[in-house]
This record gives sequence, structure tokens and C-alpha cells, in this order.
Amino acid sequence: MSRAHILVVDDEEGIRETVKEILEDEGYEVTLAENGEAARKARQMRRADLILLDIWMPDVDGITLLKEWFDEGEIDTPVIMISGHGTVETAVEATRLGAYEFLEKPLSLAKLLLTIQRALEADKLKIENKGLREHVVELPEPLFKSASMRALKEQMDRIAKTDVWVLIRGEAGTGKQACARYLHQQSVRSKGLFVEVGVGSLTKENAAIELFGCEDGETLHYGRLERANGGTLFFDEVADMDLDIQAKLLGALQNRTFLRIGGSEPVKFDVRIIAATQYDLVKAVKSNHLRHDLYYKLSVVPIDVPPLRERKEEVPDLLNFYVNSFAQSDGLPFREFSVGAQNRLRNYGWPGNIRELKNLVQRMLILGAGSNIEIAEVNAALGSAPEIIQNQGQLSIPKNHFDMPLRQAREQFEKTYFEHLLKETDGAISQVAKAAGVERTHLYRKLKSLGINLKD
Repeated sequence: MSRAHILVVDDEEGIRETVKEILEDEGYEVTLAENGEAARKARQMRRADLILLDIWMPDVDGITLLKEWFDEGEIDTPVIMISGHGTVETAVEATRLGAYEFLEKPLSLAKLLLTIQRALEADKLKIENKGLREHVVELPEPLFKSASMRALKEQMDRIAKTDVWVLIRGEAGTGKQACARYLHQQSVRSKGLFVEVGVGSLTKENAAIELFGCEDGETLHYGRLERANGGTLFFDEVADMDLDIQAKLLGALQNRTFLRIGGSEPVKFDVRIIAATQYDLVKAVKSNHLRHDLYYKLSVVPIDVPPLRERKEEVPDLLNFYVNSFAQSDGLPFREFSVGAQNRLRNYGWPGNIRELKNLVQRMLILGAGSNIEIAEVNAALGSAPEIIQNQGQLSIPKNHFDMPLRQAREQFEKTYFEHLLKETDGAISQVAKAAGVERTHLYRKLKSLGINLKD
């Protein structure tokens, strides 16, 4: 299910077969290619988790192949170069083009296995923790203290032992992504990748390429379905997906195969799907924003993450956790919340849930002074937050938004939200991306789709 797939490219049959036998004994899945052209075809048929690439081959040398893949964009598969006639210049060029390591023949099998292991581990960390410094874990396991969260953890522990698909429901900022990661980490797929699809960041134009990948001649781009093969694919706000893409996704999930854009050969994949939403998907189905067959496909086992106002006993521990996290990761000064300040925050409604608490802590560490945070400073910070109208603890929105379709109302809110962040940060994109919890590349696309001109 989650065995790493390795492509071995070498023109010497004896080396290919020996390496294949050793790698299969170590639990890897292996595909062989005897020359450059065979390597191109093998890579097109199926994404490899790692490539062992010989330099000197009769048709196309390994450096030329590496340059082809480099020209496609960032090389998304670790490549280990092997050669019996390597030079310093060749090794430098291979490294410049993105090769993970350069090994000389005759191969030391112990060194080869260790290098493969380290390359796979490094690649997994790079993919799953891209932008790690910009994101703090939202739901640390030690903070499952309330009865509702302990019950949720027990439910997730049972679910994780199966391969069933899960729908995570909860308000914005409650930690749905962290719950999805927890399910992945506790599952039999934990050695595979956890690949996220932030549906809101996909435009109608790029959604198909991002999900299914594309190919044009020798140019190849792997999509999220292919990257997550053997692991978990997480969809955040699946109801925001274009209906045409929903239909293509449903067909892929049902058949366990898909076609890359521009491709002609079906690509097989095996992933576990976890979806998350803050909306009522039954209403989304009735309003034709979500296909009913896709909804039933995704919501095999639904779980609900309670809002922070229903588990206020966790607030003091969350405050301390984020103080320590920001002090360690961002070098912000350590400050301690007084008992009065903690009680004030325990009784606050937290319409933005854990995300709002996290942002509040960060703001107070940046702007505040002194080792202690007193209740007066907390009141001032809450008073300076964007105005939010509440009715008995429930978040309200402007009345005219109810006259709009769901997608239009959300776009209006997102436009106001990002304009506010840009104003607060004086247009600093990196700070906006950090505050919003999105990657910078996705942020640029989102701002463009909302009609926000950065120059303005």
C-alpha cells in the first residue's frame, strides 16, 4: 500500500538485476529501465518515489535526462546519480540540476541503501512540511483535555486502523487539517505522503492540472492524485470545487485511474481520501454546489470537531503552547498570561476558534512589552481585533450576504478578509500568507481571482 516505488536506470543488465533484487528484499517496489528512452516511458507511465540514474548510457546520458526534468520545473522526485566514470565537474553539474546525491561504481550496497533511505525521508519532509516555519501545529495531541476532544481522539484512533474515507466537519479554525494529519499518522499509510488540496486556492483554469497533472511530449507534471499514491489525499473545502472538476474527480475515485491532461494512458493510483468542510454539505448538494454522488463517496465516516467555545478548559494550555511555539520558531519574546488574562480568554466566544487564538498570541508577543500579559492588555487586543457581530455566541454576517449565492457571499468575505490583512501588513505578502495559513504561490492566485491588485 505505501511501499516506495524506485526506478532504476542503468544500461548494464547485471547491475540492474542485482540492485532490483536487493531493493525488493528491503521492501521497495522496483521498475527497471535499460536506457534513457525506457526511463522516459517508465516515468511517464508511473511516478517514481526515487530514481537511480546512471550517467553513461548508449542513447541519452543521465545528465541530459536530469536537465530535461529540471527544465520541467522543480524536480519533485529525488534522483541519485550513479557512474563508474564520474568527474568532479559531472558531480557538480548533477547537484546543480537537483540531484540528491552522486555515487560512484562499484556501488557500496550499504551506502546505497542508506542514501536511498535518507533521500526518501528528506523528500517526504520537504513535501509534507513545505512552509513549516509559516505554520504552527494547530491541534497538539497533549491538548485533548476536554471530554469532547477525548471522545474525538478515541473515535479517530478507531477510524485510523481502517482505510475508510472520512469527512471532517467543523467551524473554520477548529483544527480540521490537524485532525486529518493525525488520522494519517496513525494509519497504515503513515509511511506514505499526506498531500493537501486547498480547493479554495484552485482556479477553474488550473484545477485539473493540479489534481491530475499534465503531459506534453516529453514534458511531464505530476498532479496531487499521483503524488499522494500510497498515502493520504486531503481535500479542504471540497464544495468549493468546480462542478466539472467534481465530475472528473468522481470518475477517478470510482475507477482508481485517471488521465493526465494531454495524456492518453490511464494512470493507476491508490489513496485514502479525507475531506474537510465548515459548511453544511447537505445544503450544498441541494443548492447544486456539490454533486450528491461525490458527497456520498466522500462522507463514508463523518466526524465533528467541536468549536473552542465548547471546550474552553483547553484555552490556558493552548495559550501556553503557542507562546512557547512562537518563542522557539520565530524568536519572539516569551511572555506569560496572568490568571486574570487567562480567565478573560476562557470566557471569550472565539468565533475564529484556535486560529484566532493563535493569531492573538502572536500579535501580543510582537506588539506587547513586559514579561506578563495582564487582563487590560488582553481587553485592548480583543478590542482592536476586526469587528465581529455575535448573537448568542454565533457568528453573524451582513444581511445582504444572504441574498447572494454561497460562492459569491464567500468571495465577498474573502476579498474583505485579504484586503484587511494587506492593510494591516502594509502589503507584505509573506506576512499575509503566514496569517492566512496559505502558501505564497496560492495566495497570489487567490488575490488575482478576487480582483485584488497588489499595486493598489
